[in-house]
Amino acid sequence: MNFNNYTIKSQEAIQRAQQLAQELGHQQIENEHLLKAIFEIDENVTPFILKKLNVNVSAFQTILTKQLESFPKVSGGDIMLSREAGKTVNEASLIAKKMNDEYVSIEHLLLAIFKSKSTIAQTLKDQGVTEKGMKSAIDELRNGDRVTSQSAEETYNSLNKYARNLNQLAADGKLDPVIGRDEEIRRILQILSRRTKNNPMLVGEPGTGKTAIAEGLAHRIVDGDVPENLKSKEIFSLDMGALIAGAKYKGEFEERLKAVIKEVTGSDGSIVLFIDEIHTLVGAGGGQGAMDAANILKPALARGELRAIGATTLDEYQKYFEKDKALERRFQKVQVNEPDTESAISILRGIKEKYEAHHKVRIKDEAIIAAVELSQRYITNRFLPDKAIDLMDEAASKLRMEINSKPEELDVLDRKVMQLEIEIEAIKREKDEVKLKNLRADLANLKEERNELHAKWKSEKEVVEQIQNYKTEIENYKIEAERAEREGDFGKVAELRYGKIKETQAALTKLEEELAENQSNNS
Repeated sequence: MNFNNYTIKSQEAIQRAQQLAQELGHQQIENEHLLKAIFEIDENVTPFILKKLNVNVSAFQTILTKQLESFPKVSGGDIMLSREAGKTVNEASLIAKKMNDEYVSIEHLLLAIFKSKSTIAQTLKDQGVTEKGMKSAIDELRNGDRVTSQSAEETYNSLNKYARNLNQLAADGKLDPVIGRDEEIRRILQILSRRTKNNPMLVGEPGTGKTAIAEGLAHRIVDGDVPENLKSKEIFSLDMGALIAGAKYKGEFEERLKAVIKEVTGSDGSIVLFIDEIHTLVGAGGGQGAMDAANILKPALARGELRAIGATTLDEYQKYFEKDKALERRFQKVQVNEPDTESAISILRGIKEKYEAHHKVRIKDEAIIAAVELSQRYITNRFLPDKAIDLMDEAASKLRMEINSKPEELDVLDRKVMQLEIEIEAIKREKDEVKLKNLRADLANLKEERNELHAKWKSEKEVVEQIQNYKTEIENYKIEAERAEREGDFGKVAELRYGKIKETQAALTKLEEELAENQSNNS
């Protein structure tokens, strides 16, 4: 059978089905082998379709494995497609033709397996899957696209696969708060509101907070703190790693990028693509017979169909963009300067809570000021606020390790106890009763001291953990209250802000006072 008109993924699935049959000692390739192979090869199409049809994927895979294990084992002989599997492969080709596709892809094979008379097809029907539902899920996944290349599956649902929705992350409280940078954000909003050349380019030294500005914009959109014409915008951050990863065939990277751009342009301007380290795109791809990524971006930017925010360093901007005038004039430059000491301190104060919740330690204001001032004085080859944030993060991480480890005093006592126990065992052989009696008395005193110190450490550790749990609860309540406020559920906002948050804050204050009192008594 000629598989040249099959996509790479569907060819790999058929090859894997043959290997599975061989590994399991089966004489023929059945639809079950084919479906198992599809699950192993494809991480995009099958999980999406089955989730849309409310199928429990892991439970279904368990059933599939059991069905494969029930097949009779035969050794030797050539492995062939069974009659049913042969019908499925032919049916997949017919489905592809009906859908006006140039190649047979994974979804055609899935649909053909479902339409077959095999046991696994019946299992799918028992799970409530219908042909109409499956076709509807395929249409949603493909978004009106046809299969015109052998790597078509890589381009489905590309925006969710190769980019992160910053609006969603901001709404879920997964982005750090952005302090200051109002001037730069205001300038971006102004550029985005232009009719043409409405693509801002953030240019600044590494670590000055270019990515944070894009995240700040997402925060503002979610909070509704932007002009009316920008309230419906969604910021997606392009993930270059995911875009390049696994693109092993010629032109595959370019196809993925084209699919992302197609989804962005198809949104009628409601999606803005944030491309961090945009200089990595200039010259990316560009293998033999393929065009580089910049040439894919240029037409969409020129027509004003693609809204993009770029971010790059000053050196890279001069190296790549100033040389390519056609690309440079598509963007409006926004200079991002290193913040001064006062602004950097404000930024660190704003994100302090996130680091406290992560490391489960309290970060004092003096520590923040010291982090900024000392990093500015001694780390001369890097820029604020990044170097100060790293310093604070590193110090908090070191303290967390010390808290989780056994205190030095307790460790010393443990070693002394062990040493005395060894000495006692040695003296027993010499039968020196007086010395033995003295050593046992010393050991009893040391053990008592150790147990007392261990109990104090344990109770203090429990109080500290409870304090951190309260802080995490408060953080989650705040995120919930912000979400309820956006949805207009003011009853819930009042319940959270003036009920749950206040109660938890009161319990937290009481515990902190208790901890301070215990520590002062022990010192």
